[in-house]
Amino acid sequence: MVKNTAKRSVLLGAAFLMATSSIGPGFLTQTTTFTEQLLANFGFAIFISIIIDIGVQMNVWQIIAVSEKRAQDIANDILPGLGYFLALLMVMGGLAFNIGNVGGAGLGLNVIFGISPEVGAIISALIAVGIFVIKEAGKIMDRFVLIAGFVMIALTLYVMFTAKPPYGEAVVRTFVPDEISFLAIVTLVGGTVGGYITFAGGHRLIDAGIKGREHISTVRKSAVTGISVTAIMRFVLFLAALAVVAQGLALDPSNPAASVFQLAAGNMGYKIFGVIMWAAAVTSIVGCAYTSVSFIRTFSQKINHNYNWVIVTFILISTIVFVSIGQPAKVLVLVGSLNGLILPISLGVMLIAAHRKKIVGDYKHPLWLTIFGIIIVIAMSIMGLNSLINGIPQLFK
Repeated sequence: MVKNTAKRSVLLGAAFLMATSSIGPGFLTQTTTFTEQLLANFGFAIFISIIIDIGVQMNVWQIIAVSEKRAQDIANDILPGLGYFLALLMVMGGLAFNIGNVGGAGLGLNVIFGISPEVGAIISALIAVGIFVIKEAGKIMDRFVLIAGFVMIALTLYVMFTAKPPYGEAVVRTFVPDEISFLAIVTLVGGTVGGYITFAGGHRLIDAGIKGREHISTVRKSAVTGISVTAIMRFVLFLAALAVVAQGLALDPSNPAASVFQLAAGNMGYKIFGVIMWAAAVTSIVGCAYTSVSFIRTFSQKINHNYNWVIVTFILISTIVFVSIGQPAKVLVLVGSLNGLILPISLGVMLIAAHRKKIVGDYKHPLWLTIFGIIIVIAMSIMGLNSLINGIPQLFK
């Protein structure tokens, strides 16, 4: 059993691991890119994505907690081999995302200290690696993502208030938009709870021993906390970006997020962007590597025994690929969109599991959560298909 104080720390750590896993370079790029395109209407896309995020995480975390198994093992129980397919999707998507995370960390140190992004990426990767070579890696990771999460929100709030956004218009368009973008919604959901991010917090709780029906209420609260942290950061960044573009100022397409901070608060804003970008990227490196590798640890005793070193290898591979080829801003948006396409598959698997006795025993999954989940699977499938046919090709014109 996990003691109360340690339990609270792990629950908060799991929430922030999920949140900071989603708040990476792609998050910053996606938010500023779509704000420039949709202006105040982007608030509606954020609002819808948050509702979907809550439905996804409450379903997934509860099913993982009750079954006391990781997602890949649940999938294999439904259909032999399905877990391997799910793991393949997660590891491939996670690796693609992590290349962007490493690049973002390098860019952050480039802004702060003026060193090359490649050197910054290597330094950042070594810091992330350091977390996993320490004996108490789990506790260090929980504390690291918690502190970094608060720093990111505080600094972004400062820039938002400095920029003075049109709050009234943002509130109105959040609920009554002039324009709705399916690509924006799919990308936001994919970048927040798509791919590996869906399972980051749930797998962390399993590793920490917080599982079983007795923990359902606390697991649910932890899931909502994680989404809330992400939502606050998304809205604050959106308002900061809106303040800039509403003045008719153009963002640099090669680095739109940096433009927002620089135009809003001058050179100080640019340095703040560097800190936020670095914190967002490094915490995402940690969360992405941890969760991606958690999808293969149960397939081999050797991997499970050397879990932390496999995570280290994952980070090093991501770093080598970035230093070799880099990662442009549009690809960060693309990966978020593709992760959104994976979501209906992973959530569908979990919903089926919720009603299989051999997986959850006599546990009765709430009907409203099941219906909520089914609606999300259908809606994300339709919006994902629409984005694949219409939105993504437009992105690369």
